[in-house]
Amino acid sequence: MKISVFGLGYVGCVSLACLAKMGYNVVGVDISKYKVDLINNGIPTIVEKNIEKLIKSGYSKNLLRATTSSVEAILNSDISFICVGTPSDKNGHLNLNQLKNVAAEIGKALTLKNNFHVIVIRSTIVPGTTDKIIRIITRISKKIKDKDFCVIVNPEFLREGNAVEDFFNPSLTVIGGTNKKGIDMLLEIYNNVPGTKKVVEIRVAETIKLLNNSFHALKVAFANEIGNVAKALGINTNELFEIFLLDRKLNISDAYLKPGLHTEVPVCQKIYAH
Repeated sequence: MKISVFGLGYVGCVSLACLAKMGYNVVGVDISKYKVDLINNGIPTIVEKNIEKLIKSGYSKNLLRATTSSVEAILNSDISFICVGTPSDKNGHLNLNQLKNVAAEIGKALTLKNNFHVIVIRSTIVPGTTDKIIRIITRISKKIKDKDFCVIVNPEFLREGNAVEDFFNPSLTVIGGTNKKGIDMLLEIYNNVPGTKKVVEIRVAETIKLLNNSFHALKVAFANEIGNVAKALGINTNELFEIFLLDRKLNISDAYLKPGLHTEVPVCQKIYAH
C-alpha cells in the first residue's frame, strides 16, 4: 500500500515520518517548495522530539519523499491523508480554505486515475465538513463516491513535544466512514498500533476532536482558577491537586460526563445543517 500525505506542517510531517517508520512508501505533498526540498534532503519541516531521526531513516531507506505535484502524489498512491491546517479566526471559526483547496487538487488528479482511491481527513474540522469535501471532489473529478473514491475521517490526537510517541502509542484511534474498503485499509495501517480502535459515523469522528479540545481547555481553565483561589487562601496547590487526582472513581473518571436523558440531538443536527 502506497500513501500520500497532503500538508507538510506539524501533523503532516509527523505522519509522513511515522508511516515511513512503519514500512510504508510515503510521498508528502505541499505547495511550499521549501518544505518539499527539506524532506527531499532528509530534513524535517518542524522541530519535534525524535522527528529528525525518523525523517533521516525514512529518507535513507527510500521510503519517503516529497513533491509539489498533487497529480504525481495521487497517481502514485492508494490512500491520501489530508493534514493541512484549519486555523481558527478571531471569532473562533475554523478556516477550511486550505482543506477545500486540497480537495479541489485531489479532484483534478482523480480525473487521470482509474483505480479506487481513499482520502482520509486528519485535519481538525467541524461537523458537516466531510460532505462539503465529497461534493468538491465529485464536482471536479466527475467520479462517483464509494465507486471511484471514498472519504474517511481519522482525527489526530498529537501533542506538541510528544507527537511521535502519541502517533505510535495512542489511547484511541477513531475512524469515521461507511465505505468498508476504505475503513479496512486504515485498519490495516493501524493494525500494529496499540490502543482502542473505534469505527464510527462520520459526524461522530468529525466532532470528537472538538470535544477533546474543549474538555482539555476546560481542565486547564479549571485548574488555573482553583489554583488562583487556593493561592489567595494560602493553600498548598500542589498538595491540593495531588489529593484531587487520587480520586479515580468520581474526579478522574467518566462519572458526570454523559449528557442527561433530555438532551435533544435534533437541535445539534439543525445547528450544523447549514
